[in-house]
Amino acid sequence: MSDIPEQAAAGEETSRLRVRKAAVRAEALGRRSALPAAAHRQAAAALVAAIDDLALRPGVTIAGFHPIRGEIDPRPMMMALADRGFRLALPALVDDETMVFRRWQPGDALVPGRFGLSEPPDHADIAVPDVILVPLAAFDRHGNRVGYGKGFYDRALARLDQADPPGPRAIGLAFSVQAVEAVPAEAHDRPLDAVLTEAGLLRPGDALPGARI
Repeated sequence: MSDIPEQAAAGEETSRLRVRKAAVRAEALGRRSALPAAAHRQAAAALVAAIDDLALRPGVTIAGFHPIRGEIDPRPMMMALADRGFRLALPALVDDETMVFRRWQPGDALVPGRFGLSEPPDHADIAVPDVILVPLAAFDRHGNRVGYGKGFYDRALARLDQADPPGPRAIGLAFSVQAVEAVPAEAHDRPLDAVLTEAGLLRPGDALPGARI
């Protein structure tokens, strides 16, 4: 019996999921884009105030990111983490498929990367993060996320999970307006361990007040 009908059906379902993801992404990012500058400043301060809620083990390496396109700003949080003695890293794109994490501390040089990213230079040491702060477009109460459609974080997390199970803790950073009722997750999508918004830390199963779509 031919597998072609099953393969075609699977392909159609994948296409439908991706269309739904695109709609969720567009609507959530639209809400994020509408936030005023004051909301961005308040949210950045709220992330700093929530550090203790993350229950981070002393000495772990935490990969953050520098915000682009209206993302919540983790830079004050990363400064506070460095002041507490945590080791930091930032994502760096090696090619069209691969993202690694390179060591970085506040004050270290950054270079322009793809998609408007600011990255550590190539000579910065590769890090294996214990915790990864993940940017996103939308998230739901089960820890599913919609990214920007390139899959860099999904592939990086899959690689790290396989290298040293169970892999790093993945904590999404977002505004609460990016919450949705349900993310159309695909088989390869790796759920987040938690999401931190300006409203606090949300673990899978927690209620998401104000979720949309």
